Order: sequence, then C-alpha cells, then structure tokens
Amino acid sequence: MMFDGIDLLAVLAAAVASFAAGAVWYGVLGKVWMRAARLDEADIKPRPLLFLATFVCQLVMALIFAGIIYHAGPMTVSNGILSAVLVWTGFLATSLIVNHRFQGSSWALTLIDGGHWLAVLLAQGIVLGLMG
Repeated sequence: MMFDGIDLLAVLAAAVASFAAGAVWYGVLGKVWMRAARLDEADIKPRPLLFLATFVCQLVMALIFAGIIYHAGPMTVSNGILSAVLVWTGFLATSLIVNHRFQGSSWALTLIDGGHWLAVLLAQGIVLGLMG
C-alpha cells in the first residue's frame, strides 16, 4: 500500500525493526545506562502503555523518515543509510548533547542514548531502502 510514493508496509516494518533495535541496545547496555542516568531497579518498571507509546513514536518516526529519504532521491539502502547518518548528526546527536549538558548528565549517557538513536535510524533506513 502506497501513500504519496511511500510504502506503508515498509514504514511498519521499519518501525518494528527500530523498536527491536532499541530493545537489543538497551538489553545489552541497560545496566550501564541505568548508572549513567542515575537510576536504579526501583526506578525502572515495565509499563505496557510506555512501550505502546514508544512503538507509536517509532511508527511516526519511520513515516517521516521515509518521506525524507523519498524526497532526497531514490529509496535505496545506501540513501537510507546516508539519510540516517545525516539526520542523526544534524538533529538527534546535537539535541542530545545540548539537553544532556544542560541536565548535567554524563557523556556516557549521551553516548549510550546517541548510539541508540543512530541504531534506530540505521535500522529504519536499511529496511525502508530494502522495501521501498
């Protein structure tokens, strides 16, 4: 199913892939992330609505990202990867750096969260490039 040149099935698959990438990322780095974020086990409680909201945000992100890639040129894996790196560098990494510096957060937290968002965008870019 297409919407103005964007394959909505590819958008859904990209959202699923990026949600899974985040699960793996924080599954591996969860304890380090908790220390960097100054949280403990009592602060982290699984909440189904939070995971649902996270997936909806990944879905919106994948739709908008598909539009960015589509308008930048053909929907290919290489354009997906290049777009991921450019969007991450220009918007996500810079935003995290500013926010974390004003919050007094550690650079470790910035690197962990920044790496997560890079992985999310790369997963989305690759899936959109493969399917789009």
